[in-house]
Amino acid sequence: MNLRLPLFASAAILVTTAIAARNPTLADAKAFLKKAETQLLALSIDASRADWIKSTYIIDDSEAVAAKFDQAQIDATVRFAKESVLFDRLALPPAERRKIQLLKNSLTLATPSDPAESAEVTRLATSLEGAYGKGKYCPQPSKCLDLEDLGRIMANSRDPKELAEAWNGWHAIAKPLRQPYQRFNTLANKGARELGFADMGAMWRSKYDMPPDEFAKEIDRLWEQVKPLYVSLHAYVRNRLREKYGDSVVPADGPIPAHLLGNMWAQEWDNIYPLVAPKDADPGYDLTQILKSRHTEPLQMVRYGERFFTSLGFAPLPPSFWERSLFVKPRDRDVVCHASAWDVDLVDDVRLKMCIDITSEDFTTIHHELGHNFYQRAYNAQPFLFRDSANDGFHEAIGDTIALSVTPEYLVKIGLLQTAPDPSKDTGLLLRRALAKVAFLPFGLLIDQYRWKVFSGQIPPGEMNKAWWDLKLKYQGVAPPSPRIEADFDPAAKYHVAANVPYMRYFLADILQFQFHRALAKEAGCVGPLNRCSIYGNAAAGAKLNAMLRMGVSRPWQEALESMTGQRAMDASAIIDYFAPLKKWLDEQNAGKPIGWTK
Repeated sequence: MNLRLPLFASAAILVTTAIAARNPTLADAKAFLKKAETQLLALSIDASRADWIKSTYIIDDSEAVAAKFDQAQIDATVRFAKESVLFDRLALPPAERRKIQLLKNSLTLATPSDPAESAEVTRLATSLEGAYGKGKYCPQPSKCLDLEDLGRIMANSRDPKELAEAWNGWHAIAKPLRQPYQRFNTLANKGARELGFADMGAMWRSKYDMPPDEFAKEIDRLWEQVKPLYVSLHAYVRNRLREKYGDSVVPADGPIPAHLLGNMWAQEWDNIYPLVAPKDADPGYDLTQILKSRHTEPLQMVRYGERFFTSLGFAPLPPSFWERSLFVKPRDRDVVCHASAWDVDLVDDVRLKMCIDITSEDFTTIHHELGHNFYQRAYNAQPFLFRDSANDGFHEAIGDTIALSVTPEYLVKIGLLQTAPDPSKDTGLLLRRALAKVAFLPFGLLIDQYRWKVFSGQIPPGEMNKAWWDLKLKYQGVAPPSPRIEADFDPAAKYHVAANVPYMRYFLADILQFQFHRALAKEAGCVGPLNRCSIYGNAAAGAKLNAMLRMGVSRPWQEALESMTGQRAMDASAIIDYFAPLKKWLDEQNAGKPIGWTK
């Protein structure tokens, strides 16, 4: 195994040296891409297997091994990306030109060319994720709480003091990550600049089939479309929380304290639905209680999700999925419980990693994660460099699109409900969904807005925590439950920051999923309200979905979007249409009350 990597490097050097000595040809470009795809596929499989072990057996050795394989994969990708500039001026067929461009834009981390710095930055990346996964708050020497424990407190407690303690306890685990994260940024930016990007943020924004600055403007446009809906929701929730906790805890016209919103990061608010639900809007069922009353097991939860896809005409998941996935948190070791879908061999070795609780939230999450797995299988016949979603927002959006079909009508069809609630209950159903989807929008936006500014230096090292809360206030209208100081590093209390996972995909997914859902609902012949449409069991909708999934990233995302929706631009009108009845209701509830927030 250790002998193969130098051979890869040596072979690539010989090829590119020979090409550099003369004018490159189309045959040279095709040979280069064939070599790159073959070697990168092999390295990807090795790295995925090592990363799987690292995430499901968190020990120093698994982290060290994963760091080595990750470094080998990243270094090879960086090397091929740099060598691909030899073909920049060569007239290439569209497929080869797109592969060259994708190769350059495929990285979330570009290692510097210096071997010592390359090893250091990959080691830092692995250790930052590992530190997050091992994080615990220990209120007593004999009592330690991990994120799963603390998350349950945040979701279920209604005691502001207990919530604040859980919030502060988890955010404290991020403090030691500040210095290594700063060093990580320095090295990652160096690697990005060696590839010709201004910084790592510009490198991330270059992946979207448009210039990086144009993409940033597109994000601003989409946010302005949905902002009025969010502001209405924020005002309503703030007023209801004031009724619960009092004026001394929740201000009339200020930001909402972050620890009161039912989630460690205030990113989704659906856990506080019981506190803000409209009167007489109970849908008449509690999916969590239904699942628990039936003694549903984690494996059964996943089977429900699989049957959704097979009802659309997709093939069942392979036996290896059931043998190799992680569904339950082990008792004997630390694991990264954050739910994720894996495509280990980029063919058929798909897996789910998740510490499943028998809850409505995890029922929906499973449908979402399996959306990734079925997308991965759909494009597995594409060449290696095309085995990905049209853009990273598409991957998240597909899973969420499926989750939008988890409607009362769907629950009736699969036997979890006897009858669907009357449409007069839709205000409550829409509010619950808005607390998850609409509340998420500014959070999905600000994570990468923050990191883009850190990478570029717009946020200086001495203001990294202050800037985080400035953005939280600007976009979300939330404030911390306790005074924060610059020695804190609250951004890294979120997995995606600690693990260097780009987050803009989730904001895009929150927009795209409603475009997808509207288009598929139309294909399925649904004539009712969008929030009551489910494509479960509809072969025509499944065929349209699968046709787009099979494209992978072989074509620009605008073409993939058009094949599904008939539109070439992302458009928030579908989310506005979906929640239009709720927006009208929210504005009625907010009449005469403060809207927006001040410090």
